[in-house]
Amino acid sequence: MTSHARPLSRKEIRQENERVILEAAEKVFAEAGFGGATMQLIADVAGLPKANLHYYFPTKEALYRRVVQNIFSVWLEAADVFDQASGPAEGIGAYIDAKMEISRRHPAGSKVWASEVMHRAPVIQDYLETTLSEWTEGRMRVIRRWIDEGRMDAIDARHLLYMLWATTQHYADFSHQIETLNGGRPLSDAQWAAAKESVKSIILKGIGAR
Repeated sequence: MTSHARPLSRKEIRQENERVILEAAEKVFAEAGFGGATMQLIADVAGLPKANLHYYFPTKEALYRRVVQNIFSVWLEAADVFDQASGPAEGIGAYIDAKMEISRRHPAGSKVWASEVMHRAPVIQDYLETTLSEWTEGRMRVIRRWIDEGRMDAIDARHLLYMLWATTQHYADFSHQIETLNGGRPLSDAQWAAAKESVKSIILKGIGAR
């Protein structure tokens, strides 16, 4: 007896098409930047007619902003551990784990963000001034509370966040350099695990997490 999968609903088709488009757009924007990317190139990578892209995303800027927002949403979810943690060793340790796993699984997304910011954020400056600014202030308050409670050394919370971002996202933004220094091979599961432990050990010891 042959079983037949049920046909996808209109909603499921829309969700799948959006997923394919966003995955292709993330890859193209990472490689070509906003200026070098075209809707036709993204359509080609997605394997869809260009008209389909315009149906879901009327302009290249709308598609780009959605890609950036998706990246940031993933990072925000990773930061939930800050608010739920009992202290810096648990919270910052889990945050490092989560951010490095994102760098491993979404390297193109991190590259899109890095390229946009290095070009002075011509498309998402408003996003930096609102969403990112509010998120940063919230995490700084958590870190300062841990300092006041004597759970870690009195360090500048803002610069600790900058260091966490720079270190964890290095594994995505400079993945080619890391692979070259690893004999031309991507890091193995064991190497990723060792990298996470090393980064956590260095940073948590450096801030005197207790």
